[in-house]
Amino acid sequence: MTFNWKNPALAVAIAALTAMPAFAQDLTLKLGHLANEDNPWHLASVKFGEELSALTDGRIVVEVFPNESLGKEIDLINGMQLGTVDMTITGESLQNWAPMAALLAVPYAYKSIEHMDEVASGEIGDQIEAQIVEKAQIRPVAYFARGPRNLTSNRPITTPADLNGLKMRVPNVPLFIDVWSALGAAPGPMAFSEVFTSLQNGTIEAQENPLALIRSASFNEVQSHVNLTEHVRSWIYLTIAESTWQKLSAEDQAAVMEAAARAQAYERELFEASLADDRAYLEANGMTFVEVDGPAFAAAAKDAVLSNVSDEIRPTVEGLFAD
Repeated sequence: MTFNWKNPALAVAIAALTAMPAFAQDLTLKLGHLANEDNPWHLASVKFGEELSALTDGRIVVEVFPNESLGKEIDLINGMQLGTVDMTITGESLQNWAPMAALLAVPYAYKSIEHMDEVASGEIGDQIEAQIVEKAQIRPVAYFARGPRNLTSNRPITTPADLNGLKMRVPNVPLFIDVWSALGAAPGPMAFSEVFTSLQNGTIEAQENPLALIRSASFNEVQSHVNLTEHVRSWIYLTIAESTWQKLSAEDQAAVMEAAARAQAYERELFEASLADDRAYLEANGMTFVEVDGPAFAAAAKDAVLSNVSDEIRPTVEGLFAD
């Protein structure tokens, strides 16, 4: 087949096709995460895709895969580093590559959600994100809040002295075990799937989790009090593989960041509504919410926290406790 290059219309059409930049081609980003379809993280991920498609006139499409359907968290991170996955939602698991990511979930480091926002969006947050990009080859583009962890029990607990050997389940995380021991409880690791039955039969007396998980696990059937210890406030990142990011034009990078900012604001609205809804549900189903002496808990936990964090982030954690 030959072309008649003397045909002006044909020559112009071919020249236009060969001059089109790579970023103008359709691009599909695969975003996998662990949450279910009702979770604010998933809804915010879908929102991100909608906004990015609108901002790029449909050139960039985001396919969202909830429920670990694209792989577990570490598998997704590895996939992003290999170039087989484009995006995920991940947090302190990144400390396996970037030690500063441990700052996302340090007990009693953040006094309030406003304090957490100040850190996450400020200089410390910038340092964490830069290290994640450098060490993990993954770029945070937005962050989502996580519900604070609270202690449930069958009696009110307002100060560390009230714990007094309370048998409680904690995740198999040395930091959590040491902190609750320092506070005066008797913590022990246990698979989450065993917690309800163990509370029911009295093997343990208490557990700690965010309100959403307390609700979904029906702990209101076996626990009477939610003690508002709020001992862990944390955030998690919406991230894109650095290899994917570098393939985007400056214009499309800006579109990704704008879509991510809109998704972050949307997720915060959903997050705050879910906190209020979960509390209302638990109260309506028999649980009593108890205000606690937060500073007393933080003071009692401080040494255990500092002894468990790495040398790299210890000065930062000391500064957060001093704030």
